[in-house]
Amino acid sequence: MSPRVITVANQKGGVGKTTTAINLGTALAAIGERVLVVDLDPQGNASTGLGIDRKDRDRSIYDVLMGERRMADATMPTAVPRLSVVPSTLDLLGFEQQILGASDRSYRLRNAIRGLSDGSGDCGVDYILVDCPPSLNLLTINALAAANSVLVPLQTEFFALEGLSQLLQTVEHVKTSLNPELTIHGIVLTMFDRRNNLSGQVVDDVRLHMGSNVYETVIPRNVRVSEAPSFGKPVLLYDMNCAGSQAYIRLASEIIQRERRLRAA
Repeated sequence: MSPRVITVANQKGGVGKTTTAINLGTALAAIGERVLVVDLDPQGNASTGLGIDRKDRDRSIYDVLMGERRMADATMPTAVPRLSVVPSTLDLLGFEQQILGASDRSYRLRNAIRGLSDGSGDCGVDYILVDCPPSLNLLTINALAAANSVLVPLQTEFFALEGLSQLLQTVEHVKTSLNPELTIHGIVLTMFDRRNNLSGQVVDDVRLHMGSNVYETVIPRNVRVSEAPSFGKPVLLYDMNCAGSQAYIRLASEIIQRERRLRAA
């Protein structure tokens, strides 16, 4: 069976895209799914957060997108069983300029993912999570064109809804022009601070505007989640019992349930 591809996207920086990609990936792997994280951000923070040192990234998603390696050859294991990563390097900064005239420039990632499958149709992966850069550039377009659905992390702060409409318009444009199967998987509210009345108001506003598109699970602001990347670990390995880890486990369960509904539709 082909893997389900979920792109984690929001053009606003600092909303928890990378944190969500690596910890959701870890939580899905912990409940038995085979997960591949594709780090599509030139900053490479997802790779670092999963313990891949920059000096060890002799193969990367850049090589895959440029047609120099198969995705399977660029995939690296992590300390988490059943979780692997295709790392990123700063070479990605030149990707858009280098392939601007290519007719398949929006489909490089999709084609690479399709190349994962062996003759039996099993590519050894159940879920592919694509961590996008904080902009709506050609890398993000590639991620949306390759995806079954989009997961949008949204910070529970004053400007949370600002820019969301732009992202949703981009998703609709990609659906119309590049990927008719693309759907919104859901919006996950991140960095929630129960001590801050504004956080609660933002949660209410987003649920009012976006309805069932918003996951029930809310990711709290949690110091252990913030500390974990500096140790090259997902928070579930760093502190399994902290509030952030437990929230990502609940989110993984919720995503599995939504996936069942999406596949049945």
